[in-house]
Amino acid sequence: MKLDILIFVLCFLLVVGLTFVFKAYAHRKQLIDIPNERSSHVTPTPRGGGISIVLVFLCFISVLFFQERLSFDSFVSLLIGGSLVASVGFWDDHQHIPARYRLLFHLLAAGVALFLLSAFPVIPLVFFDLELGWLGYPVLTIALVWLLNLFNFMDGIDGIASVEAVSVAGGGALILLFQAQYEWAFLFMGLVVSVCGFLVWNWPPASIFMGDACSGFLGFVLGLLAITTSATTDMSIWSWVILCGVFVVDATVTLIRRMLRGEVWCEAHRSHGYQILSRRWESHRRVTLAVSAVNGIWLLPLAFVANYFPLYGVLLFFVAITPLMVLDYSIGAGVDNG
Repeated sequence: MKLDILIFVLCFLLVVGLTFVFKAYAHRKQLIDIPNERSSHVTPTPRGGGISIVLVFLCFISVLFFQERLSFDSFVSLLIGGSLVASVGFWDDHQHIPARYRLLFHLLAAGVALFLLSAFPVIPLVFFDLELGWLGYPVLTIALVWLLNLFNFMDGIDGIASVEAVSVAGGGALILLFQAQYEWAFLFMGLVVSVCGFLVWNWPPASIFMGDACSGFLGFVLGLLAITTSATTDMSIWSWVILCGVFVVDATVTLIRRMLRGEVWCEAHRSHGYQILSRRWESHRRVTLAVSAVNGIWLLPLAFVANYFPLYGVLLFFVAITPLMVLDYSIGAGVDNG
């Protein structure tokens, strides 16, 4: 127990320290986000500091593997897939990569990671359980690529992607803890404390941004871990989807409405619901706190219920997202570009 606490403390402090180092690196390399008409911030701010989370978390799972607390297939899929996603993101933070090439790297990372896993989850529906079989590869590849890009899309104001990662990973850890899945809960808490170390610098008003290397990595890792734990434990995949509800709804509603309006989906914009609220409320902090409240007060309890009644998980998912969709639509997500 004392060693586990020491590992958590070390992860937190390493991320705090490495983020400071990368902040100096970003200034030296001129990796600065300059505000423009599509930005949600007003002060030039260095980016790419989230690579500290990537490095520390990959070291953390390596320690777990060598302690025989993480299986070989889970470790290798996380290590290889996560490294590929973070690498292309880090490259993109330095020099813009066209969307089609980023997508190819993302598909490769997802495909390799899924190939290395030993099992796919069974998806419980109201009247039966759906076994994906060979369809798991294309279906889950698309899901992983969407989730990692979803985190990229939603990382647009101070602290929001960090808080979402803490909420999802922390919520998953709690559910797994109640199932006595202590090793998995420990792994997720390692991710939580690592992201909290970055939040020291990223909390509104942020002094450094996460960057694509980390936002995509977080979405990918959370998605891959959701697939793995749903396949190897009693945790329902619907619990994970519900925990990600805020990001899933805002990114999806915004994308669909922009595409229906004939806009290019991959172009920079500021018409996400959270961006609109940050302008109306004139505060990043209030929006980030609101996301935390929705995650903790609304989505987490429903995720618990879905885990104990997995056959009704799909119904609980729609219960969870329906008010979020109505809210997102009503505030003009995908339409109001400021």
